[in-house]
Amino acid sequence: MYTVTVTESFVAQHYLTVPSPPPEEAELHSHAFEAEATFRGPELGAYGYLLDIDHARAALAAAVDAYRDETLNDHLAGNPSVERLARALFDALAAAVDAPAAEELSVTVHEDDTALVSYTGELS
Repeated sequence: MYTVTVTESFVAQHYLTVPSPPPEEAELHSHAFEAEATFRGPELGAYGYLLDIDHARAALAAAVDAYRDETLNDHLAGNPSVERLARALFDALAAAVDAPAAEELSVTVHEDDTALVSYTGELS
């Protein structure tokens, strides 16, 4: 299986909307995030690569720009968890990247170098 991974760093803010969050999480606060998109496929495309890395980088940067320096609560339905952010970035990338040789995409979001979450799905 071939894999290609691209990354993009950004800062965004949020506050948790779960019942009885810790006081510091109930207030608006910032996190440094790094989004990592990994495309997978068993075969290379016509030009000898899984996908155009420059296009993957540009698509990830565009997807992240929707959240960069923004409040996640304004963009994500429900509690603005990192899990929901990973899924939203997956959806944006799956729609934007032309990668016929890639069959799967995983989006991992690192939060403040202390935690990471991933969402993985098939590409059609």
